[in-house]
Amino acid sequence: MPQTAHVETVVLLSKLKSTHHIEVELKTDELDLTSSESKATYDEIKAYVKEHTGLTVSSLNIAQVKQKCGIIERENYNKAKSKNSRQPKCPKEKEEAIVEALKFFKMI
Repeated sequence: MPQTAHVETVVLLSKLKSTHHIEVELKTDELDLTSSESKATYDEIKAYVKEHTGLTVSSLNIAQVKQKCGIIERENYNKAKSKNSRQPKCPKEKEEAIVEALKFFKMI
């Protein structure tokens, strides 16, 4: 298992009437982005694609492209009722626009 320079701190806040205070200054500009901060939302991706290409893409289109790029998504809870249902495939021009947006947001 690779070692990291990762440090965790746990603080117990139990005293209700404490006379001692510790002031901590944390400069957030020195911190790295968390994985959730580096991800664009579906609405941000849709807006980027619309602004730069004029194309309107659906969430399904984005999910299909993210899957092709190996970006892991959470489980879809809105599944089709029948196993034989077919989903429309994302057109090539929309796929290219979504890939460009994912690159812009540094997701790939």
